[in-house]
Amino acid sequence: MPAAQVALAWTLARPGVSSVIVGARTEEQLAANLAAAELELTSAEHARLEAVSRPPLLYPFWHHRNAAGERLSAADLSLIGQYGQS
Repeated sequence: MPAAQVALAWTLARPGVSSVIVGARTEEQLAANLAAAELELTSAEHARLEAVSRPPLLYPFWHHRNAAGERLSAADLSLIGQYGQS
């Protein structure tokens, strides 16, 4: 399957995303991109894409995770929790 189709399917599955912009030069590309709406990624595929696309944790958040990881609030964990413990 084309990488663009996977990228569109992953984007559509992200929280808060209700639509994506599909661009294509040919009818074949358009058909492949539109097929992303029907593509369901496995939980392992979704987790892998999440892990490789996650931006690095910026200061001071990485410091909070390292210094006070066991005392983080629910608000802190909503951002920092996805990065795990060091």
